[in-house]
Amino acid sequence: MGNTNPTGQPIGVFDSGIGGLSVLKALRAELPQEDFVYVADSGHAPYGERDDAFVIECSQRITQHLRTQHHIKALVVACNTATAAAIDVLRQANPDLPIIGVEPALKPALAQSQTRRIGVLATRSTLDSAKFSALLASLAPQADFVCQPCDGLADAIERKDTSKIIALCADYIRATGQFGLKDGQIDTLVLGCTHYPFASDELRNLVGPGVHLIDNGAAVAQQTRRVLRELQPHRHTGHCLLLSTGDGKHLQRAARHWLQLDAPVQSLAL
Repeated sequence: MGNTNPTGQPIGVFDSGIGGLSVLKALRAELPQEDFVYVADSGHAPYGERDDAFVIECSQRITQHLRTQHHIKALVVACNTATAAAIDVLRQANPDLPIIGVEPALKPALAQSQTRRIGVLATRSTLDSAKFSALLASLAPQADFVCQPCDGLADAIERKDTSKIIALCADYIRATGQFGLKDGQIDTLVLGCTHYPFASDELRNLVGPGVHLIDNGAAVAQQTRRVLRELQPHRHTGHCLLLSTGDGKHLQRAARHWLQLDAPVQSLAL
C-alpha cells in the first residue's frame, strides 16, 4: 500500500518492535503537525540478540519499503541496536534521505549527574558496537560509566511479560551497583534501549526517587525538528500510520496504552 496521506510526505520511524513507540511519542509531542509511518518489525525481534548482518538486512528492507511505498521525507531509526549496526550503511545507500538515529543518552546523563557515576542499561549488541565504544571513550574522562547488558529485557517488554520484566530489572539493577546521591553511588541511569522506558516504573521502584532516569526520546525529536527545517515544507495533518511484521494487535494495544493513539495496524510482509 502506498502513502495513505496525500497532503505531504510523512516521516518514517522503525524499531524491532514496540520500543520505538517511546521515540514516536516524543516525536509527536515535538512535531504535532507532522505525519508519521511507524514500522514495528516484531516478526524479526529482538534485534539486540541478533548479529549485525541480520539487523542491517532488516533495516534495509524496511527503509526501502518506507521510501517506495510511503515516500518518506526523513527516517528515524528508533532502535539503538539498528542505529549501531546499520545507520552508516543506510546513509551510504540513501544519501538523499535525512536519517536520524538514536544512541544511549550519555551526554544528557553527564549534564544531570552530580556523583559522576552513571549506569547504562542496554542490549549486548549496543554495548559491543564500535559506535557505542567510540561515544563511551570520548566521554569516559568525565565520569565513571557502569555498563550493564540486559539480555532478554527488551523481549520481555515486547511480550509484556510482567513477571519477567520485574525479575530482570531487579537482576540488572543489582548487577549495575549501588544507586543513590552519595559519593561513589550511581545517581543517573541511562535507558540505552528504546524499549526500556516502558519499564521505567519498575526501574524507578528499584533505584529510588532521587536517581535520574534518562532516555533519548526528547533528544531525537529535537534533532528531527532541526533536520526538518532544511526541507521543503508540506501540508500535514498529524496522521500516524502503524505497520507491523508481527502481531498487529500487540502493537495496537501498546500504541493505545502508551501514546493514547487508537489506530488500526496494517500487516506488513517483509
